[in-house]
Amino acid sequence: MFSEDFKIGSGYILICLIWGSTWLAIRIGLESLTPIMSGGLRFTLASLFVYTMMRWRKIKLQTDPLSIKLYLVMAFFSFTIPFGMVYWAEQFIPSGLASILFAVFPFFVILFSRIAIPQNKISAEQIIGVTIGFAGIVTIFSEGLTLNLSDYMLGMLAVFFSAIIQASMAVTIKKYGHHLNPLSMNFVPLLIGGMFMIITALFVEEKSKWVFDEKAILSVIYLAFFGTVITFTTYYWLLKRMNIVILSLITLITPITAVVLGWLIMNEKFSVRDLIGSGMVLIGILFANFRGLLNYYHQKKINR
Repeated sequence: MFSEDFKIGSGYILICLIWGSTWLAIRIGLESLTPIMSGGLRFTLASLFVYTMMRWRKIKLQTDPLSIKLYLVMAFFSFTIPFGMVYWAEQFIPSGLASILFAVFPFFVILFSRIAIPQNKISAEQIIGVTIGFAGIVTIFSEGLTLNLSDYMLGMLAVFFSAIIQASMAVTIKKYGHHLNPLSMNFVPLLIGGMFMIITALFVEEKSKWVFDEKAILSVIYLAFFGTVITFTTYYWLLKRMNIVILSLITLITPITAVVLGWLIMNEKFSVRDLIGSGMVLIGILFANFRGLLNYYHQKKINR
């Protein structure tokens, strides 16, 4: 069968491709549904998909005290709060600005890793690579991006703090979630988060704005299965096998995927600025991986 390296590389690419499309899918869904209801339906449906897969693969739910604590923390700090912030913010700020703000994710992964997992070494190459990659994202989306802080401030803060919360949870799961199955660790948090968001939406959102048309249904299904089940299961599987800083660089690649998909599918412009920015991101990723690539190449030579 396929080697471990091939599976890791394929999983990494898969997440970059799918998560690059979710910004657009969220925006399409928000044309018909309110933010909290849209997110709640997405996560509740995703939990049903996960449960079906667990039954099919005969995976048991882990119920030890540590697992239950992680389920509860993940329900609110991996899904409900950070995604609620992103859904709400996408009503007010451009997707490009949201991508730039969320691209601070790797910086906070580095910070929280140094605090919580000091044995997880972070090299100067990784810090420089993340910085170059972030500069590339800013380059891609800077053209034509005008900031009206009075209009965008709350939305900007929501995405920024969402990235911080997600970074803290990635480090938490890296440190404490080694024993959890990638499927079972999603089921309970998704179910709790989804139901909590739906109940909240019933009380705080305007029901007259809920339109369950084709856009809403397709958006929820796509985001539930591909944007949640496939990606998060793969992400947590990779989290056990990869350096967390390298894995966090996915957030720098997904905006490039969004730009390329817009060019290929929506006939949107792909400018020289986009090309330069994309090149900077790729250079940053290579720089961050430089020591690991050298070690891998050296190990391959020894094994020959």
